[in-house]
Amino acid sequence: MENLMSRALDLAQSNGAQYADIRVVESRTESIQVKNGVVESLNFAESRGFGIRVLVKGAWGFSSSNNLSAEEIDRVTKHSVEIARSSGLVGGERVDLGPPVVSRGRYETPVQVDPFTVSLEDRLGILLAADSEMARAEGVRVRQSNLVIIKEKKWFANTESAFTEQTIIETGGGVVATAVGDGEVQSRSYPNSFGRQQVTGGWEVVLQWDLPGNSERIANEAVALLTAEPCPADTITTVILGGDQVALQVHESCGHPIELDRVFGSEAAYAGTSFLTTEKLGSFRYGSEVVNITADSVRPLGLGTFGWDDEGVPAQATPIVREGEFVGYLMSRETASKLGRVSNGCMRASSWNRIPLIRMTNVSLEPGEWELQDLIADTDRGIYMMTNRSWSIDDRRYNFQFGTEMGYEINKGKLGRMLRNCTYTGITPEFWNNCDAICNQNHWTMWGTPNCGKGQPSQIAHTGHGAAPARFRNVRAGIYRQ
Repeated sequence: MENLMSRALDLAQSNGAQYADIRVVESRTESIQVKNGVVESLNFAESRGFGIRVLVKGAWGFSSSNNLSAEEIDRVTKHSVEIARSSGLVGGERVDLGPPVVSRGRYETPVQVDPFTVSLEDRLGILLAADSEMARAEGVRVRQSNLVIIKEKKWFANTESAFTEQTIIETGGGVVATAVGDGEVQSRSYPNSFGRQQVTGGWEVVLQWDLPGNSERIANEAVALLTAEPCPADTITTVILGGDQVALQVHESCGHPIELDRVFGSEAAYAGTSFLTTEKLGSFRYGSEVVNITADSVRPLGLGTFGWDDEGVPAQATPIVREGEFVGYLMSRETASKLGRVSNGCMRASSWNRIPLIRMTNVSLEPGEWELQDLIADTDRGIYMMTNRSWSIDDRRYNFQFGTEMGYEINKGKLGRMLRNCTYTGITPEFWNNCDAICNQNHWTMWGTPNCGKGQPSQIAHTGHGAAPARFRNVRAGIYRQ
């Protein structure tokens, strides 16, 4: 493999490239879905190919192929150089990559049990058992459960002497119960919204989630939501968000606006640009003093955890918000150099046939000091909302609206009536400045978002978000009237 990759790099340089890198990627995915006691789908997919990225006179070129032969590597390398030369004719700012990247080594996701060693029968057994438990709840119309396992092996080399090899293993799954009645449709998910939590880990995480053991509870909650009181309409109140909902709030209102390519306007697909322009770095009050956000690629179980990014930059942790002050971005080598900084390793591609983009790693809200029961007891009146149902945010990541699957009234420090169709809205910096309490490490979970879209052509990234329940004051809730 190293010889083939060196062949591409040598050829790129001999054809005029000032810089080149090559990624070879092999991936394997297996997924199972069960619906109402029937195996709805079994999917097995494999992919193998390579992509070559070159820089000629400050302009990028990229080309790829699924044929890993010497002849094809030569053709694709020359093609990428031709594209770079053509790109340079357009003009514009020349690319500066900053200091060289010379990483070397191997990395593999630590797992206790490789999920690919678990038989199909055992995997199906868990899903069918979960389905049977959901079926106990009268009124549940649709029962869904799924499992997905992924193994990706990746080699990277560049003309600056870097050569890395890594194997990333992901395991995910969950259940959704949908109840229908009295003109209402309500769903509950476990362990994460839309019935899919996903992490970098092995089969042991599926056993920890205990899908069968939680399925009847989830189904009963879906049925109970049919007759629950609606969320109070258009009210200003205190809101406590469950950790899973905080994770999506971080993803949408914190993760996307700190992608530096969006800030510079070189990327706007799917999530738009950003209100966090460069003059705000180090001088903008993003949140209250209890708000600390970190982007890292090193914490266990995170979907953004790896050995090196797709530019060969080592995994690391970067402060994003410290005691409420905005202090950092997600960066590539190219964008970091524009700020006089070096990359913090956030370039990732969804496959061998896609060019790397700045993507979220694990963008996490650091834990605070509260136990959840104490936080609820400390709240006189409000709403406890959990598990995302819907989201909407503007193209600068500023104004947002979220809906959750379920909520509870908080009255004199105690949980009261169950509430359905809960929603809340806000403006990003105002919302985070109204955060006055965050639960502690005992309630902190590394949540997975395996469906983050960006780029043209489209790329789907897998991102991680550590979060615990948190309290927000003066929130507008219930803007969706029943």
